[in-house]
Order: sequence, then structure tokens, then C-alpha cells
Amino acid sequence: MKLASIDNKTRDGQLVVVNKELTKAVKVPEIAATMQFAIDNWKETEAKLQHVYENLNADKIPDTFDFSSARVLAPIPRAYHWADGSAYVTHVELVRKARNSELPESFWTDPLMYMGASDAFIGATDDIMIENEEWGIDFESEVAVITDDVPAGTNPEDALHHIKLITIINDVSLRNLIPNELSKQFGFYQSKPWTSFAPVVVTPDELDGDWTNGKLHLPLYSTLNGKCIGSPNAGIDMTFDFGQLIAHASKTRSLMAGTVIGSGTVANQGSLNGSSCLAEVRCLEIIKDGKASTPFMRFGDRIEIEMKDRNGNSIFGKINQVVKEYKK
Repeated sequence: MKLASIDNKTRDGQLVVVNKELTKAVKVPEIAATMQFAIDNWKETEAKLQHVYENLNADKIPDTFDFSSARVLAPIPRAYHWADGSAYVTHVELVRKARNSELPESFWTDPLMYMGASDAFIGATDDIMIENEEWGIDFESEVAVITDDVPAGTNPEDALHHIKLITIINDVSLRNLIPNELSKQFGFYQSKPWTSFAPVVVTPDELDGDWTNGKLHLPLYSTLNGKCIGSPNAGIDMTFDFGQLIAHASKTRSLMAGTVIGSGTVANQGSLNGSSCLAEVRCLEIIKDGKASTPFMRFGDRIEIEMKDRNGNSIFGKINQVVKEYKK
């Protein structure tokens, strides 16, 4: 099943069911007005939404609209909880190597995770509004999941059953603000502006055999100004699967329905399939040439992020954003 939220002049948007080809959609206010309501009441709404999805794909619903004609918001425009992991330790290892810093052994057994701003997420075609290019604007292509209620102390195996929806995201980073923030030893804040989401979220069954053991085994494509920066497989070199990430997040407290958990920047060892962020590209240049030559993003740059199934069809729709100057 595929779901999205479209603009209806409210903060939480209008929940819609989208067909498999991402061409048609239907509103379902009688089932759930918003994504948050749907996930809050998943035991009651899932089967009803699935029924609509099946009828939509069978062309049995007359009251549909062209999905591409709607202004699509983030599937869940704001959430109670957003936590981003760093599940691809090979990426962290590379970054550390570029600055001649040793990787702590614990990074391979204990996930890195930070809590991000979830009061507003932005849609797949919304501009990335940044005030200053000198802040080091970077994209980060990731996989993300949305959970139902997760009890505190949930183990990794049980945590997988709490994953209800899956998507891809662009977790924008301002790289040149990060060192000062981390030097305070209190985490990210200013260096993490709003996170962007693909147009739709999908249920795990929609991914067939490509979703196994809490990992999505497909390439994630990142294209900057028409040039493919990378297409690493999200299921390879993922040190911590989503069950482990959710278990980590829920170790000492429950997670509420609608919690979003990110994978961190998708990366494959040795970056053989390219990179999912410019920071990694620059690290590879530093290791090879002693200095970085690729600049961070500038105003006017376009970043596209997409994942396709084995037949070449877009699963979540495309993130397609332009970086623009924010003026007060």
C-alpha cells in the first residue's frame, strides 16, 4: 500500500491513498483525515486503507485525481518524534579516516543516534531554503521508517514488527556549522534544518523480497545537477538494521505512534557505488589528493533522490529540490 499527504491548507495535510504507479490517488476522510490519525489507529485503519488501495489499482474507484497535479507534502508533515541513526558505520569510518581520527570500537556495536527537529518536515519538491552558502549545504540520502507505538525495552526482533511504513528522505546538513556544535558536546541543532521526504510512504509488503531483516536491499540514487553522485545499495554494509535502531531508541522509554527513524547516510564499503552525500565525496578526495575539490551545494543547485524497484519503477516517487536563498 502507498500513502501520501497533500496540501489542503492545514498543517497536517490530507491523507490520500496512491496507486502503485504513483499516477492516481483518492482521499479517504471517512477512514483517516491525516497520516497521524491513520498511524495512531493502525489496527483499525490498515485493512480499510488496504481495501481502498486494492480497488484503486483495479480501477474500481471513480472519484480519483491525478496524483502529480497535487501539491504533495511530507507524508507525515510533522511528527511527535524524529530520530536519525548512523547505521552505515563504513561511512563514519571513512569520515574519521579523512581527518586522521581513529574510529572507536564501540561504534560497531552501539548505534549512533540523535534526535532531530520534527515540528515540520518538508515535501519532495519544496525548495531547500538556506540563508548562507558558507554554511556548507549538503544533502544526505537515507531510508526511513515510521512506527506504531513501541514499548520501552523492545528487543530488535520484536521492534521489526512495529515498522508500519517505509520511505526515503533527504536529511539536509550544514556541514560548516557542525564542528562548532559538536565541540560543545551537546549534539546537532543549527546544523540540521528541515528534513525532506519522498512523496509517498509504503507498507513493507509493497517491497516484496527487497525488504528483509529490517533492511531495504535496493540502490538509492542521488543526482546533483544532472550528475549521479552515487547509487549505493541500502541493504549492503548496514551495520545496524532498523530493528536494532528502534530497539536502541526505545531502550529507556516508549516511542509513540508516528515516530520516524532514519538510517543515516546510505553508504557501501569503499564507496564503490558512489556516495549519498557530498561530505563523503570530499573525504575520498582528501584521502586521495590531500584536499577536497568538490564544493558543497550552492543556490540554484538541484538534488534528486530516488529508489526504483527491480523493474525500474519509482517506489516512493522522487525527491526533487532546488537550493534557494532564504531572505528575512
